[in-house]
Order: sequence, then structure tokens, then C-alpha cells
Amino acid sequence: MPLLSHRALVVEIVVLPLPLTAKPKRLLLIDGKQLILTYCIKKGGETMTNRKDDHIKYALKYQSPYNAFDDMELIHHSLPSYDVADIDLSTHFAEQDFEFPFYINAMTGGSQKGKAVNEKLAKVAAATGIVMVTGSYSAALKNPNDASYRLHEVAEGLKLATNIGLDKPVERGQQTVKEMNPLFLQVHVNVMQELLMPEGERVFRTWKQHLADYASQIRVPIILKEVGFGMDVSTIKIAHELGIQTFDISGRGGTSFAYIENQRGLDRSYLNDWGQTTVQCLLNAQGLLDHVEILASGGVRHPLDMIKCLVLGARAVGLSRTVLELVEKYPVERVIDIVNGWKEDLKLIMCALDCRTIQDLRQVDYLLYGRLYQANH
Repeated sequence: MPLLSHRALVVEIVVLPLPLTAKPKRLLLIDGKQLILTYCIKKGGETMTNRKDDHIKYALKYQSPYNAFDDMELIHHSLPSYDVADIDLSTHFAEQDFEFPFYINAMTGGSQKGKAVNEKLAKVAAATGIVMVTGSYSAALKNPNDASYRLHEVAEGLKLATNIGLDKPVERGQQTVKEMNPLFLQVHVNVMQELLMPEGERVFRTWKQHLADYASQIRVPIILKEVGFGMDVSTIKIAHELGIQTFDISGRGGTSFAYIENQRGLDRSYLNDWGQTTVQCLLNAQGLLDHVEILASGGVRHPLDMIKCLVLGARAVGLSRTVLELVEKYPVERVIDIVNGWKEDLKLIMCALDCRTIQDLRQVDYLLYGRLYQANH
């Protein structure tokens, strides 16, 4: 079987007889024969066949050189009006009340490694009472035997939501909801990731119609989610007109799918920092806060970053890499203690800002420095 190689990309050519019944990702015609190009990525001699495991590996490896949260400073209040016991962390979004304003955001699934990670995350979420969102359910739609999303079996009382890509038609979303019965369904948009993936999508015209279908035909609340590139105001307005009320703007600063896909495919490292930061997206969306629900994720490291998101109008904050690092480094029991500690830390910071509720945080004054100051003045 002949092989064509180009740098890190190895292309396997499989000769098929005519007629071709399948629809391959890539087609060539050589001497009148149809050829499928199947991508295998080789790094350091190792063939990586599982994209999901690649995502975990490179998500843990990459550290953004800049985090915009460090360019935002909250104004301290010296005479609080409340005791720490008075602080209320509850919030509301996606037609539901939640006890805490942070959640474990979509990460993984669809592999043995993903199953192990998901089970640890589920145990943490169930024990601490926070919501967990699984990674894209697409893998389970392709493989009914995939057990990496069956998390209620290992974490009783888990508050679970799930995720699917907007490239999938609404029938796939309905199947996902039927099988998972989630609190809400995240529908992710990941244009740049798809463009950088050797096997990624190149057809996007259907996405707006898909979104309208999801808004009108899915029985659970829909959250439109970016994947670390930041969601712009224009996208939010268009999606809102199509029926979407809740948005996870998921900005740059944490997991970089541009970096991840650049490790798996051709080197386009100059795009590793594509998109807008979480803080900048929140600043851009200030005029929309009374019309839509904004959730924030991307580069959130600790409770102070969470509070900064809430000050800028987010209803809740999603964490991915931060929690992934914890469950990969520590036993589940230790991670549970850390997450419970975050709740107390949120209350302490809110007390120092003279805020009793999440809604009160929107009145907090702040200073911008560096790139954020330059971009907003």
C-alpha cells in the first residue's frame, strides 16, 4: 500500500474499485481510480489514532503566555455591610436555579482515557453539588457501546449536562437529549478548530439553520458555546434572533484548540492565540446583559477569576483545564476538598467587595491595565 508523506502528516492511500459508495474526507483520481485519503498523524514516531486522548494530552501541556484576568483589578471595599454567613452564591440561567455560580465545563469522552477522566470529574461534581457538562456526545452517537458518558452509575445525584457540535442536525441533538436527559444541552461552535483539524469540517452554511432547529425542537434549554476562541457580539445577536437565550462566550486564555490541532496536524502555530480573551468578550457584551444570559469560561484559574467574570455580568463560570489538572494530579477526595474550598473563597471575596448576591457583583468597580486598557480606551 503506497504512502505519501508531508512533514508530520502521513497520508495513507487506499485504492477502491468503482463505484465508490462512501463519502470520504478527501478524494483523488489517479489513473482513473478513486482513492480515499485517510489521515494519520505521526509525532516522534508514534501514531495517534484517538483524537479525544490527544485533546486531554495537549490541553494539559499548553499554557497561554497571557491571561487577561491579570489585567483586571477589583476595587476593594473597606466597610462591608454583610457577614460572610450572609453571602448567597446562588444563580440562575438556562431556566433553572443553581446553588453555586461555577460548573465543570465540557472536556472529554469517547475513549477509555476520557471515561476515566469523566468518572473522576463526575464524582467531584456530585460530591460538591456543582453541575458537570460532558464533552461532545458525538462519540456515543457513533458507538452505542461507549460507556464514557454513563456517569450517573458512578456518581449518584450528579447534576449532569452534555454537549454536541452545531454541525450535527437537530435529530442528533434529540437523540442526545433522549439518551442523556441532561439539565441543558450545550451546542458548541468551533469553526477555527475544525479548520485546523486535518479531518475537520469544511461545510458551515447549515449551521444557522441547525441552530434555529435546536432552539425550536429541543425540549431542554440550549446553551450556545464557543470552545476557547471567544464569542463576538454579532454572533450573540444573530443566535438570539434564532431563539437562543444563553451563551457561554468561552474566550481565549485556557485550553487552546488551535494549539491542540496544530500539534496533531500541519504546523500553523501562528494561530495558537487566535480569538479574544474571556475578559475582552465580557467587556464587549456589556450592552447585551439585560437581553441574554452570558456564561464565562476560558482561562479561569481560581475563585478570583470567577469573581471577575461575575463582576462583568456572567451568570456562572465554567472551568475545564483547571479541574482537569486537579483530577489528574490528586485523588478525587483531595479535589473535592479543593472545590468546596472555592465556595468559601468566593464568599470571602464577595464580602471584601461588599456584595451579598451574584447580582450585586455587577455594581463593583474595577481597573483595567495593559492590553485590556489599550483595547478599551
